[in-house]
Amino acid sequence: MKVTAFIGNAQKRHTYNATVQFLEKLQSLGDIECEIVQLSEYHLETCKGCRLCLDKGEEFCPLKDDRDLLIEKIMNSDGVIFTSPNYSFQVSAWMKIFLDRLGFLFHRPLFFGRTFTSLVNQGIYGGGKIVKYLNFVAFGLGFNVVKGHVLLTIEPVTEEMQRMNNKIIERLSKRFYSKLIENKYPAPSLIKLFLFRMARSSMKIMLNENNRDYAFYMKNGWFESDYYYPVKLSPVKGFAGRLFDRRVAYVARTKNRVGLF
Repeated sequence: MKVTAFIGNAQKRHTYNATVQFLEKLQSLGDIECEIVQLSEYHLETCKGCRLCLDKGEEFCPLKDDRDLLIEKIMNSDGVIFTSPNYSFQVSAWMKIFLDRLGFLFHRPLFFGRTFTSLVNQGIYGGGKIVKYLNFVAFGLGFNVVKGHVLLTIEPVTEEMQRMNNKIIERLSKRFYSKLIENKYPAPSLIKLFLFRMARSSMKIMLNENNRDYAFYMKNGWFESDYYYPVKLSPVKGFAGRLFDRRVAYVARTKNRVGLF
């Protein structure tokens, strides 16, 4: 298996060292190839919000950078970890630019079957909200998410603080490894099932084959499938899925009718 770490800052200090430590712990648990991607070493341009990637397709994006190379690195991985310092109570600029360049994949997710987690390095406060943000982003991109964690590295880093960080990294690496070797395509939770049915039912009614999202769903057979990937739903989830379809279709048709006047 392969795990790729995407680091959101240019310095090889606390965040970088924690990432290396996490990967080393992971390799001690199994036969895992690891790669470190320091985003500052790649060419990433700032999204201009033109929507061409959403409406026509990502290949029409006017920006020419390393976006596709980084996406390929994720596609070639069994697991990924995003690590970032807490900068102004958010991920670093490097990480945010990277995530913005993946924006079209929230409409057309690709990363199913891959395990995700995160580490946020901070001095004092706010990292917990950043971890929640990264969990939510990964959820939207299709990953199997292992809740990330915050590391405290306020200067000077005391021995006690380092011991706490070591325990966090060790626990997170074990949880990540367990998820990594589990069923890569689990049955969806009710909320995941609802979000899938909501997206596909509204697209089917409100869009057409001229829209890239519609064409993508059609190509993948998602307008007829139970979920993004082949999975056997329980009778309860099967019933809930059909109920979601009917409800979303009703709301979408109502909005379409209102829009005509």
